Amino acid sequence: MKAMILAAGQGKRLRPLTLTCPKPLIKVDNKELLAYHLEKLKQANITDIIINSAYLSEQIVDFVNNYADKDMHLSNSIEDGLGLETAGGIIKALDFFDDEPFLVINADIFLDCDYGLFAQYQLQSKYYAHLFLVKNPQHNLKGDFAIAEDGHLITGNAYTFSGVGIYTKQAFFNLAVQRLALRPIFDKLINLNKVSAKYIDIPWFDVGSIDRLETLNNYLKNKN
Repeated sequence: MKAMILAAGQGKRLRPLTLTCPKPLIKVDNKELLAYHLEKLKQANITDIIINSAYLSEQIVDFVNNYADKDMHLSNSIEDGLGLETAGGIIKALDFFDDEPFLVINADIFLDCDYGLFAQYQLQSKYYAHLFLVKNPQHNLKGDFAIAEDGHLITGNAYTFSGVGIYTKQAFFNLAVQRLALRPIFDKLINLNKVSAKYIDIPWFDVGSIDRLETLNNYLKNKN
């Protein structure tokens, strides 16, 4: 399985840290968020990875190009201006993937789990995508989605999207490279019954603000 890490966001809520450092390179317990993802992906035997970037992209490209682990096969997908958002970034990078399902992870999250949980998941052929959902955090108590009894994703507020999903090229069929978020894609696939979902009970952090960054640092400090 190949993977993509979405790393093009501006991280406005993490200012002033992100005025000079892109969000994926913010350090948590003295290690970049992006480094955590790469290490966990390798442990799950995923070594072919593409990372997109837009805001302060030169720093991310430099990090990727000089990443010390030469067993990893890392590629860059550089976007102009403010970037293409989540779906647009994936669409731009589709040629990197073959016809097999691929894993996509938001760079600005932290998951305290073995990424084999994602790598070993077998997407059913009737679905174009699969989302991993988590418990609604305090900053998103209204939730994002729910799960039907047969396992397909439905609208609702039971769970929050973790920022981790498995996709096929069919999910983005006939879509041109454009600035586009993933939510409209999810809504379309829900209407077609073409996306499945699973709730995962793991420690999960959205590192989207200074307060949440502090919460994660405290979690890791107490754990260690």
